[in-house]
Amino acid sequence: MIPLVRAIPAIRGKVGAPLRKPGCVVADRGYDCDAHRMTLACRNIPTWIARRRTPHGSGLGKQRWPIERTISWLHQFRRLRVRYDRRADIHEAFMSLACSMICFRTLKHEFF
Repeated sequence: MIPLVRAIPAIRGKVGAPLRKPGCVVADRGYDCDAHRMTLACRNIPTWIARRRTPHGSGLGKQRWPIERTISWLHQFRRLRVRYDRRADIHEAFMSLACSMICFRTLKHEFF
């Protein structure tokens, strides 16, 4: 998880101060580790990570549902569900095409 947070590219913000960190990190019980929490706290990134061995119902499902829904939309495309392409650029091209089709379908229902 930490290399993923470090790999976030700079995004536009105020002039001279590009943003390089997420507003909050939401994760499930698989990422419950004090080392992760401390590393993110040192970077002033708030965390919302479920603790292991606690009852379910922490409310993280409300935050994770849009992400899991989007992944299920991408799995409608067989070529993305099972990766047949060896080259990453071809896979990324089909991922972009699938995202464009998903956006088009969503917008088509709003305007027509």
